[in-house]
Amino acid sequence: MSRRILIVEDEDVIARGLQFNFEQEGYEVILCGDGPSALESFALHAGRIDCVVLDLMLPGMSGYEICRAIREKDATVPILVLSARALAEDKAYAFDCGTDQYMTKPFALPELLSRVRNLLDRHNRLAAPHTDSRENHLDEFRFGDVHIDFRAFQLTKGEKVHELTTMEVQLLKYFVRHEGDVLPRNQILRDVWDQTADVTSRSIDNFVMRLRRYIEDDPANPDHLLSVRGTGYRFVSRRSAATSDSEML
Repeated sequence: MSRRILIVEDEDVIARGLQFNFEQEGYEVILCGDGPSALESFALHAGRIDCVVLDLMLPGMSGYEICRAIREKDATVPILVLSARALAEDKAYAFDCGTDQYMTKPFALPELLSRVRNLLDRHNRLAAPHTDSRENHLDEFRFGDVHIDFRAFQLTKGEKVHELTTMEVQLLKYFVRHEGDVLPRNQILRDVWDQTADVTSRSIDNFVMRLRRYIEDDPANPDHLLSVRGTGYRFVSRRSAATSDSEML
């Protein structure tokens, strides 16, 4: 069965070009030129949209609003923003709205196709059951009153359940795999996102701040997702008394 991509783009030349090239790669494509029709199509094909390629500057309803609306319905479907907006603030806000990847126009078609392919593969890999017993501990992880179900894309803290995006799952899984290690931002970019274009250290910081709101009792004074001054982050499931206050930003 071919994978289905929803393209939300109001410039007809770009939209038709994207449709042609994705169809040449074997994808089924749904084209929408505005927010209401995009959300209608997403609802009509509920559970059968494999990826969303989304412009930000659209008539009547911004791509940010569309992204948030989609995330309310589906926390895991991969979303790639494709926009002429190139400011760091635009990218940070798009990630806050729930996008997984961000590319700026003009763009290189092979890179776009590669990113979509990687997003789809990563999503399928994260959702698939593990057959290797060495990886079974990554199906779920518990610490304190937090339970992460990686296969269900859910994090539960106490009585509150958070739906996780594909990249949030990927980043959390990376922190768990490297518990106790100091992880430089450039290493996280390389290992989690695969590609560093249009994803900056600030984007990582925004993801970490969001994850802290999910797992920390006091996100401003974290016990688990610790900042390492001038370097990056360190995850610990149980806060050690040996952790130096100088480690924190």
